[in-house]
Amino acid sequence: MIFSEQWLREWVNPQFGTQRLIDELTMAGLEVDGSSAVARKFSGIVVALVESVEPHPDADKLSLCSVSNGEESFQVVSGAPNVRIGLKVPFATLGAEIIENDNSKPFKIKKAKIRGIESNGMLCSAEELGLAESSAGLLELAEQAEVGTNVREYLKLDDTSIELDLTPNRGDCLGMIGLAREVGVIGRQDVKKLDVVENISTLKDEFAISITAKDACPRYLGRVVRNINLNVVSPLWMQEKLRRSGLRSIDPVVDVTNYVLMELGQPMHAFDLNKLDGQIDVRFAAENEKLILLDGKEVELTPDTLLIADTSKAVAIAGIMGGLATAVSNETKDVFLESAFFAPLAVAGKARSYGMHTDASHRYERGVDYNLQRAAMERATQLLLEIVGGEAGPITEALGNLPEAAEVRLQYSSIKNLLGVEIARDEVKDILQRLGFELNGDDGESLQVLVPSFRFDVSIEADLIEELARIYGYNRLPQTAGPGKQSFRSKPESHSSLSRIRQQLVALGYQEVVTYSFIEPSLATILFPEQQFIALQNPISADMSVMRSSILPGLLSTLKYNENRQQDRVRIFETGLVFRQKHGDIEQTAMLSGLISGKKLPENWNSNNVMSDFYDVKGDIETLISLGLETNGYEFAAADYSCFHSGQCARIEKDGVAVGHVGALHPAIQRKLGISSSCYLFELELAPLQDRILPSAAALSKFPEVSRDLAIVVDRHSPAADILDNVRENAGEFLTDLRIFDVYQGDAVAKDKKSIALGLTWQHPSRTLSEDDINTIISNCVNGLQDKFNANLRN
Repeated sequence: MIFSEQWLREWVNPQFGTQRLIDELTMAGLEVDGSSAVARKFSGIVVALVESVEPHPDADKLSLCSVSNGEESFQVVSGAPNVRIGLKVPFATLGAEIIENDNSKPFKIKKAKIRGIESNGMLCSAEELGLAESSAGLLELAEQAEVGTNVREYLKLDDTSIELDLTPNRGDCLGMIGLAREVGVIGRQDVKKLDVVENISTLKDEFAISITAKDACPRYLGRVVRNINLNVVSPLWMQEKLRRSGLRSIDPVVDVTNYVLMELGQPMHAFDLNKLDGQIDVRFAAENEKLILLDGKEVELTPDTLLIADTSKAVAIAGIMGGLATAVSNETKDVFLESAFFAPLAVAGKARSYGMHTDASHRYERGVDYNLQRAAMERATQLLLEIVGGEAGPITEALGNLPEAAEVRLQYSSIKNLLGVEIARDEVKDILQRLGFELNGDDGESLQVLVPSFRFDVSIEADLIEELARIYGYNRLPQTAGPGKQSFRSKPESHSSLSRIRQQLVALGYQEVVTYSFIEPSLATILFPEQQFIALQNPISADMSVMRSSILPGLLSTLKYNENRQQDRVRIFETGLVFRQKHGDIEQTAMLSGLISGKKLPENWNSNNVMSDFYDVKGDIETLISLGLETNGYEFAAADYSCFHSGQCARIEKDGVAVGHVGALHPAIQRKLGISSSCYLFELELAPLQDRILPSAAALSKFPEVSRDLAIVVDRHSPAADILDNVRENAGEFLTDLRIFDVYQGDAVAKDKKSIALGLTWQHPSRTLSEDDINTIISNCVNGLQDKFNANLRN
């Protein structure tokens, strides 16, 4: 929210300057994002009267003006299209200075000749004074402006616009009245009362109102105002207050509703009465109902969208934006004013779902005072009648299910216990009353406090104590170490920590990356065409509009980014959640994904430039699995999966259940993504990887190991994992090590065969294994391999 310091001081004038005001607001929890002067620095500019206007003899677009500053008249050449006799404008006299910004030198007004005619000063636009980014003509001042008055004083330009970054719970400070209340309690000063005059109805006209959605709209007020004149211009004081609050002047009706919005924090809307049919009904949207909004955008409304409708059509999205069909235009003579309270939950998120964010939705989502609507209607009517004239009818009010005021009991002892400081009871009462809370009883030990209708964020005792703390001053609270038992959290040995897995990957040469959980739909479809993705209702952009079902798209985008910057060796990993639809629900799974591309080793004088391959990334996965101390439950089985290259993809199984995949990126997808080098990917569920076998101690055997090598010839498509499993089954309980140390395919074996050399090691705990023992075991292994794989011993 942006506000004018001078406007604030009309409500409450604390006895400290701008910088301290900014500091005090920030310390009270209303963080100040920035501040800026409302106009350029200038001097020597006064209110002047244009006495005569004649055409320039040598320029069609210039005028010769006689301008009076109240003491004497000056000849001035002006190119403004709106210059005319009787106009009062800012006049920069000779010697006046205008400073564009703090870093620029003053621009000094001097006597000059323009197309041969002497000009003694300059008539100023709003742009030249720093009141607007651009101007089409001179700044027109009110007829009541006294000629010769310093423009800076007349327009009260010694002012500062201050921008607040309010937390979502402080919707009560989105108006000057709420902000003044805060400043009043900070400075312990009284705040000007809201003096709302009840407007006497001069018409009997009413427009009927009904509320169908009584929970979503607890209160709705309307009023008919007829015979208004929209040809007038909003007064300059109103335009300036709106401008200094970050709003531009549009027309008198919109300016009045915006003024009440900024003054009281109550959003309002005006409909063209003659474009409404029947009566107003506040209801939810029907199926496939559509509405063209004020900005010209047509939206298809969802059934949970609260609407303002007449008998025949929807006319506005409640609390967000009005419809174009009933908008006020230059031809409007009669208006219907709306002032309503919509429940925050009924409005929350709806504007974003339609790609919008308005001042009204910003306030309704946070909560508007549900007792403010009548005062806002009277205030808006008063301003409207003063500016555009007309006649007002009576206020029509419809009620739904209004919230009930909350009461909270505050124990005096709780203040000391939670804040560590004793606050005088009279000060406690003063702070709460200045903040708008009512005190309904004091029994000496506690206060019964009635929460005001504009504070939706106060419901328990701790909320009241927080209010006391921020007004008393967080910087005044003692800094003491709170008492408490300190204990170390136990770490189960049966669980490998995520940090340990990360450290292992870093030790293997990987770098951790963090990518968005939102990805581009087209990229997701290229990689996983068979999957359905979860679309976001309010995406940051079209490129980030679906939730990721895999981390791999983010890693591939990172690879492409690095390749474009001449990084030809990439080893990266990421841990995070993926999101998939399952049985109508959204399932979130923690995953670990990695990618390698380029050379196996970093470039150095001793490297042989060997490129990474499938077995490199498979070996890295096996290293991660070994963190759990037991690898026997894991298997790699050939598979076809989404973006992986068939024939170079394996499914990773644990105890027969798939927990991940590893493989090469499919070349067709690689070309589509514009990735130049081959890359190898893996993705694993994190939970099974973190399971760890508890280590157990056992006595070491005193007897020697016995080793044998076994070379067999099998079909070239026989999986090595199945061969190893078969050998383990037949090698006996004393087998301590089994490994493949050579694979051969060539002229020495048949074309459709391969030779696998196995190394086996045994060790008995209580005796030395004899040659006969080993020969028997080898015979069993060979027979088992022959039976299952038709294997033969290699000569």
